[in-house]
Amino acid sequence: MDSNFIDYVKIFFRSGKGGKGSAHFHRAKGLPKGGPDGGDGGKGGDVRLRGNAQLWTLLHLKYRKHIHAEDGQPGSSALCTGASGKNEIIEVPLGTIAKDEETGEVLFEITKDGEEKVLLKGGRGGLGNAHFKTPTKQAPTYAQPGEDGIEGWKVLELKVLADVGLVGFPNAGKSTLLSVMSAAKPKIANYPFTTLVPNLGMVEYRDYRSFVMADIPGIIEGAHEGKGLGIRFLKHIERNALLLFLIPADSADIKKEYKILLNELKAFNPELLEKERLVAITKCDMLDEELLSLMKKDLKALKPVFVSSVSGFNLQELKDKLWEKIKHGKEEWQ
Repeated sequence: MDSNFIDYVKIFFRSGKGGKGSAHFHRAKGLPKGGPDGGDGGKGGDVRLRGNAQLWTLLHLKYRKHIHAEDGQPGSSALCTGASGKNEIIEVPLGTIAKDEETGEVLFEITKDGEEKVLLKGGRGGLGNAHFKTPTKQAPTYAQPGEDGIEGWKVLELKVLADVGLVGFPNAGKSTLLSVMSAAKPKIANYPFTTLVPNLGMVEYRDYRSFVMADIPGIIEGAHEGKGLGIRFLKHIERNALLLFLIPADSADIKKEYKILLNELKAFNPELLEKERLVAITKCDMLDEELLSLMKKDLKALKPVFVSSVSGFNLQELKDKLWEKIKHGKEEWQ
């Protein structure tokens, strides 16, 4: 498997401990017994995640098994507050979900560039003895210790964000289509499971517009049960706004293949079937006009687009139809 695409990491995080408060008393010439002037401890650093649209994998975190934020500094005399610990900010790709490793609870997700969320809050600094002065207790000798940081194992999981997700059996022509419609350079070969990781490509459209297409690894019957490449890659389809089903023209039974693909998605997550979808019949350069005409009649109910990545047949029509559905979807979200 391509080691450059990492979509799951488990890391032990610890936020910073708060600095302890100071139990100092003011001393000056002619004032040997001044009042309490101990400052507060500084706050411990948070552990935060920040979205970065330039990242597409968690590879940079693969070998970082322990990440700690800085502790806060203790308070000092003259009511001086200790310095706060530096926040530990982890840059992650858009579509990253943070989970508690022990409970599996989803804590939050990062979906926008620059979006920042606190994974573990730093401990509060302890109060200095100046806070504990009362009319009856003018010289408190104690101050608060800093609050401990929070620690624990967390899971960061990436689900690819794209406008269009390509869905199909292995060898349906997804990688080839992505390579001719975008600048992406996926690995292509004429055997199943060539694509072992999702590939993203930017597809240029008319008037300098563009959309993102993701080549999801091929699925087979039983993928939702973990067969083939299984659930690990099915989950990426959840994030796509529109699903483009690709079925090759030389398939033994196109309608049956489409039904199997739908059933796999339904078994994994029924909500996937509520997404906009489009069907494209690939490898149509193998068909003559008569056979193409017969297939159009037979598959009329699917409303497919017949395309060929090799000859470029109907690729512009496919882009037009995809753009219409993407645009319609975005208008609904607003």
